[in-house]
Amino acid sequence: MNFTDQQVRLGAAMLLLKRYGDRAPLMLANRIGELALEGDEVGVALWQNIARHMDDILRAGPIQ
Repeated sequence: MNFTDQQVRLGAAMLLLKRYGDRAPLMLANRIGELALEGDEVGVALWQNIARHMDDILRAGPIQ
C-alpha cells in the first residue's frame, strides 16, 4: 500500500499526539524553531504542514 505525502504527514501528527499528548504542539513548535535556526527551509515547511494537520485534529476534538 502506498501512502500520499499528506497521509504520511497526517500520520506523523497523530503519532506525535499519541506520544506526547498535550505537549505535542510544543514539541512540534520546538522542532520547527530548531530547523529554522539551522536554515532548513524544506524541513520547516514539512513540519509546518504536520502542525496544520495536528491543528485540524485538535480542533475536531475527541472521537465520541
